[in-house]
Amino acid sequence: MPLLALVGLLLFIILAFIVLLPLSLVQRYRVGTSRQPARGWLLTLNLAGILLSVVLFLATAALTSFWIPNAFTYSALGLSAGGLLGLIGLGLTRWEPTARTLHYTPNRWLVLGITLVVTARLLYGFWRGWQNWNAALHGAEWLAASGAAGSFAAGAVVLGYYLAYWTGVRRRLARYRRSIS
Repeated sequence: MPLLALVGLLLFIILAFIVLLPLSLVQRYRVGTSRQPARGWLLTLNLAGILLSVVLFLATAALTSFWIPNAFTYSALGLSAGGLLGLIGLGLTRWEPTARTLHYTPNRWLVLGITLVVTARLLYGFWRGWQNWNAALHGAEWLAASGAAGSFAAGAVVLGYYLAYWTGVRRRLARYRRSIS
């Protein structure tokens, strides 16, 4: 009986994750487009977390390349594209220097685009994985055929964007602080 309850709990958690995923994407968009004060400690924490994520992501992509062709290549290209988008995002960000601090408002369309990339890739990954699940019955590797390398690229775009963006916001805050002192 405890095993059955554990399986039920696991299914509940999976279903809750699936049901709450759209809500989390909407909340991510809302927070990502709001006016925010540039806080040095928070920017440093965000940047450190993103750097750690990028290192772990690229290490995972390199290891995964043994089973999924081009996973690392797609990841590196996605990271570069995301970095370019992050630089564009910095140019499109609305900056509001005040007497006390610097406020910034990210560009809504760019944040929406990145959120839609993540959403589309998640949906495509589920659909492609479902379609290729039976490929294992025919002798093909379903994991390689599932489009996982593209998922790595989409994830890398998001990481590259935030790495470039948080680095730029941090530098802009440092310049602002030098100008007022």
